Amino acid sequence: MKRRDFIAKSAFALAGSSLLTTDVFAAKKAKHSLGVQLYSVRDDMSKDPLGTLKKVAEMGYKNVEHANYVNQKFYGWTAKEFRKVLDDLGLKMPSGHTVFGKPHWDESKNDFTDTWKKLVEDAAICGQKYVISPWLDIAYRKDFDQLKRFMEVFNKNGELCKASGMKFGYHNHDFEFSLKLSSIKVYDIMLQNTDPNLVAQQLDIGNMYGGGGRAMDLLKQYPGRFELMHVKDEIKANPDGNTYESTILGVGVIGVKEVIDYGKKKGGTTQFIIEQESYQSKTPIDSIREDLEIMKKWGY
Repeated sequence: MKRRDFIAKSAFALAGSSLLTTDVFAAKKAKHSLGVQLYSVRDDMSKDPLGTLKKVAEMGYKNVEHANYVNQKFYGWTAKEFRKVLDDLGLKMPSGHTVFGKPHWDESKNDFTDTWKKLVEDAAICGQKYVISPWLDIAYRKDFDQLKRFMEVFNKNGELCKASGMKFGYHNHDFEFSLKLSSIKVYDIMLQNTDPNLVAQQLDIGNMYGGGGRAMDLLKQYPGRFELMHVKDEIKANPDGNTYESTILGVGVIGVKEVIDYGKKKGGTTQFIIEQESYQSKTPIDSIREDLEIMKKWGY
């Protein structure tokens, strides 16, 4: 299943059912942490979540990022249950992915729905520092003014999360760079209309490539804005070379080490999260183990 399809279905399922300093640049001084996005081992998590988490911990990961909050549960566990599972394995979950969209903002009341408020509450119980939305509904990217208004809701989301000791954030894909509204890239509209003290950016350095985005350019254009980073490499997915898929770190087109080093130095990045979605004949578990060893060799 493509990640965007998975995200859309997760968002639908969800609908049915100050920790950080105000100085955005202070993040550069903080100690970085390394983790893995559990979507990398999504099939394993679906079949045996506890056994998979044990393998993740045994291979040396200390931090995980969830991609499954459905019917107010994380991989089938309530927030308290999942927190205990993580604690027992010596794992922490600084961030997690849950799509924020139309089902979670009541325009008539100018307030968040109870569904979203419950998610924020559960994220805090699990020890999250960041509540990350990994998708922007197409309904909000039809015209410039509409998207700009929705970014005000993003800022309000930041205030909501801040009240629980967390920060709201956004994770990019590729359309933010290929799509323009009023001649301005969607991603530029988003960054220029969100308060960095309230809304963090999780830069997926691989996803953007097919849409024309380049991580190093973004890091230089918006210094200090990327507190989190999805560490990912990309290779051509077809003979024409017009689509890409993720691969083992360091073998693709991204120039990963240069990007993450610059992110730590100038991007304000403290949270580095490995994510690999395609495996080229390797198993997902073996892939994230290899990715971790590569990151360790690079000093992370």
